[in-house]
Amino acid sequence: MTELTPAGARAVDHYLVGTLIAHDDALDAAVADQRAAGLPDIEVAPTGGKLLHLLARAIVARRVLEIGTLGGYSTIWLARGVPGDGRVVTIEAESANAAVARASLDRAGVGEKVEIREGRGEDVLPSLEGEAPFDLVFIDADKESNTLYLDWAARLGRPGTLVVLDNVVRGGRVADPLDETAQVAGVRAGLEMLRDDPRFDATALQTLDAKGWDGIALALVV
Repeated sequence: MTELTPAGARAVDHYLVGTLIAHDDALDAAVADQRAAGLPDIEVAPTGGKLLHLLARAIVARRVLEIGTLGGYSTIWLARGVPGDGRVVTIEAESANAAVARASLDRAGVGEKVEIREGRGEDVLPSLEGEAPFDLVFIDADKESNTLYLDWAARLGRPGTLVVLDNVVRGGRVADPLDETAQVAGVRAGLEMLRDDPRFDATALQTLDAKGWDGIALALVV
């Protein structure tokens, strides 16, 4: 077996993207606009975006909730995964980010499927109570609030709702007992909630892609 090296991992990611992810002008433009606007380089990797898209299609999701829009890259992938009358509700705390995302979504031809709700998750999520339950929830926002977002994912979902929690490995820091930073503590608290809260059944996977060493947790609302 070939020994894992950073260069080798990058080469494999490049191969997988080139083999399985088709070139897409709208997605490329979304990333370019995000960079031009000075947004952080923290959108999901292409393979991660395709995974979200396939998960939405696999469960035939009609209503998707995304917490953390950024520039709309993952939102495009999700919106393309729901049917023509499907809906993606995405929450973004920063108005400037939401504006970049809206332009990218419209250019990609999925703007009519997406509702961007501006504000902090803790303020926006309660406004979704009473609406139809979500079939898929993607959480990719501040890690310190992971337990809050997971609680709302269960409350706004239904039995069988799929929850995807991003960035749960943090370059291996999640397993470092000496790392007590707020982000890592938030990740651990979220994983422990998925373990202990009877509303969830969950697992997690490490990933090594264009964004480096990280991982996702996958959970069903039960």
